[in-house]
Amino acid sequence: MVFLAMGFGDVVGPMVSLAKESFSLSNTAAQLLPFVGFLMFGLLSVPVGVFQDRKGKRYTLIVGLIIAFIGLLLPMIGGMYGRLHVDTSSSWQFLVILAAILLLGAGATILQVAGNPIMRDVSDEGHYSRNLTLGQTIKAIGSSMGFLLPPILAKWAGLDWTILFPIYTFILLIALLLVSTTKINERKTGNETPATLVSCLKLLGSNAYVLMMVLGIFFYVGAEISMSAGVPVLMKENYGLQNLGLIISWLLFFLPILFGRFTGSIVLRWLPASKFLLLAVSVALTGILLLLFGNKTVAFTGIVLVGLGFANIFPLIFSIAIDRMPERTNELSGLMITAILGGAVLPLVMGIVQDSFGILAGFFVPLACILYIGYVALKNM
Repeated sequence: MVFLAMGFGDVVGPMVSLAKESFSLSNTAAQLLPFVGFLMFGLLSVPVGVFQDRKGKRYTLIVGLIIAFIGLLLPMIGGMYGRLHVDTSSSWQFLVILAAILLLGAGATILQVAGNPIMRDVSDEGHYSRNLTLGQTIKAIGSSMGFLLPPILAKWAGLDWTILFPIYTFILLIALLLVSTTKINERKTGNETPATLVSCLKLLGSNAYVLMMVLGIFFYVGAEISMSAGVPVLMKENYGLQNLGLIISWLLFFLPILFGRFTGSIVLRWLPASKFLLLAVSVALTGILLLLFGNKTVAFTGIVLVGLGFANIFPLIFSIAIDRMPERTNELSGLMITAILGGAVLPLVMGIVQDSFGILAGFFVPLACILYIGYVALKNM
């Protein structure tokens, strides 16, 4: 349930096209949504890693769920729970959405910092990469809801995309209840030292391997959010797919991610994580090249391959680093979740490129990101 709730932070991807249409925004202005959401990862992750070192991961999960819950209440208090009547004379509604995404991003940050390493505490020895990949599969289901629920509920119930807020709130309450009543034995290695802000920054500055892996997370998340925000816009503006744009985007991109993560948890039973990372990058790179330089059919095939390739990159980079340095789990977790800030920075860059050079040109941003991750994969081999 916690990993499902983590996925709600990714609603900023499909929400770019939804808010862009509702509030008549430019590509750059619409990308403020992922910017404010993922900004929290850059500001909070290391302090939260230090906090959970003292308070524990389960306690930290509860704090994250409460903050995300408060964020989701804001638009509902403002009357946005399935019926959005845009006030064209004021921008207050968009500001409320930005504030909600800010708090939802803060909650998702805390859930990521605590949730990814706590999976190691409940996993058998040697099964962490596999179980974290399975958890990320559940997260992809939460992410998919942002693509699927708005068009489905618009057709069947006449509700708009703001219905996501009460639905997410209800699920968060269930997760909060379950975490509050579940006992978890948090594993200690015996040689751990207390994490501090200074120790996190020292580790990042003194260890080239840690810096490389943190940058890998930064560029991967930036690439994934750029794709999830850019594909619906591509469907609408380049291929003329209006009402079904979100569903087709999900079928082409997030369904392969969901399938890829589920099968990845099986493949990791026999394929080492470092080799699997190189394979994943190869598939994603092929997909982006097809998207950029192919016709419509080839481009759609490329989007599917990108989803399959992207599916396991995050849990692989995260688990490889933690397994290599388990005594620095809290510091590594804080640093790598800080790197999710890439989801704020790179989509904004992509929006600027699209406004300047066209929708398709923006996809060179995730291409550059995946090339760096290819370097990370080779180094880990």
